[in-house]
Amino acid sequence: MQNTILAINSGTMNMIMILLMFVVMYFFMILPQMKKGKAQKKFWGELKKGDHIVTSGGIHGKITELKDTTVIIEVESGVKIKIEKSSISLELSQAAQK
Repeated sequence: MQNTILAINSGTMNMIMILLMFVVMYFFMILPQMKKGKAQKKFWGELKKGDHIVTSGGIHGKITELKDTTVIIEVESGVKIKIEKSSISLELSQAAQK
């Protein structure tokens, strides 16, 4: 009888420990990643024509045209490149303020 109770308590404790690990992992890994994703989407939504930006590949340029998912940037006078909004890593005037 007592061995059965200990086995049930041991199994319950194992389940609680596994659940606790998932909760800790959620708060330390998943939640911060979700917040970072929301901030990045907000950043891409606030971009406007004339902003000086840097892409994730290190290309510097000035936004000349905005579309839904793409941006046309001017890297030199007369040289324009079409890139995805998601490849923009920072806006230079905001980075200078930080």
